[in-house]
Amino acid sequence: MQLLQAGGAGFDPIILVIYGGLFIVIYFFFIRPQTKKAKEQKSYIEQIQKGDKVVTTGGIHGKIVRIDDNAFWVEVDNNVKLKLEKSAISMELSKPLNQATTPAEKKD
Repeated sequence: MQLLQAGGAGFDPIILVIYGGLFIVIYFFFIRPQTKKAKEQKSYIEQIQKGDKVVTTGGIHGKIVRIDDNAFWVEVDNNVKLKLEKSAISMELSKPLNQATTPAEKKD
């Protein structure tokens, strides 16, 4: 009678390939797009100028009237100004507002 012996697992290269493929998929579908979006958001915030129309992540619409080191002063109504952190500006919602606005309208 022959006894079946369970051999040691050893090194299986297919597991390494599967884990490597999984890491590549995660990198290209999750990590890379997030870092790209963060870079775009940062460069957009740096390019905002006085007179640009913006929308905050909370949905407040307004026009930039003053720029400080870490904050924007946004006019939301006549003589109503809010001090907002730069990170509160939504790039996705603000970009279309400024692309539709001509330079002559910004100066008003």
